[in-house]
Amino acid sequence: AVPQLKKIANLTGEQISDIGSQDMNDTVWLKLGNRVNQLLAKPDVDGIVITHGTDTYEETAYFLNLVVDSDKPVVIVASMRPATSISADGPMNLFMGVVVAINKEAIGRGVLCVINDDIHYAAEITKTMTVNPATMKSPNRGLAGKVDDEIVRFFSPTIKRHTSKSEFRIDETVSSLPHVDIIYAHSNMKRSLIDASVKSGAKGIVIAGVGDGNMSNEAIDALSEHASKGIVIVRSSRVGSGAVKRNIEVNDDKLGFVAAMELNPQKARILLQLGLRETTNVEDIQRMFMEY
Repeated sequence: AVPQLKKIANLTGEQISDIGSQDMNDTVWLKLGNRVNQLLAKPDVDGIVITHGTDTYEETAYFLNLVVDSDKPVVIVASMRPATSISADGPMNLFMGVVVAINKEAIGRGVLCVINDDIHYAAEITKTMTVNPATMKSPNRGLAGKVDDEIVRFFSPTIKRHTSKSEFRIDETVSSLPHVDIIYAHSNMKRSLIDASVKSGAKGIVIAGVGDGNMSNEAIDALSEHASKGIVIVRSSRVGSGAVKRNIEVNDDKLGFVAAMELNPQKARILLQLGLRETTNVEDIQRMFMEY
């Protein structure tokens, strides 16, 4: 479908999984992360392009951004219109992804997401519309760059730690990640789902809080109880952009909570999963949320 690719790169391909991205899970992430690291360690591999569905696109990108141990380009592409559509965007996004992956300026920028002529950093991208091809945005710090045919323009580099500078490492002995749930805050929020999460074995909970990461008093009381028993609680926000900072509206120091900063709930969950493999110390995990 994209014969132009053979003019710009020597490509080989392999299939890691065959699932809809709504079914993405920790097992596939670990398999994918390990395979990416194995391939990037080869001297004849200059970069990797991954095709992915849009539903969990940003989550897979952020996971890889934390566990890939290389400065070589890793680019994830996706499409909003299926191959049967009048103007399917998959072939063009794939071409643009390869164009970015072979660009020397992509080296050392972490995992990049290429879709709809835009280049996003994995830490910034999020899906904002259900079916529109322009669904992916980077609301807090903006785009990593733009790609037009074979012309790539990068903007400011990301300041977040990633890939070769990350402290998180996986190998084939890692078979699972800690259980972390996301609970959505709303009016009249009760403690029932919070208690059920802990009872089901969650080691951490991310709250998709109202406004600046807030929630009902009943929910705060429940979370504080669980935090005192070693469950790590992270406050994020359901609003879509902005930062949830420490001790704003909620006294994180007193309650033993972690503030997610700019990470949305789905990315906060991933960082907490990897963080819990290293420590349950709230101060250490807060430091991770400041750096990643």
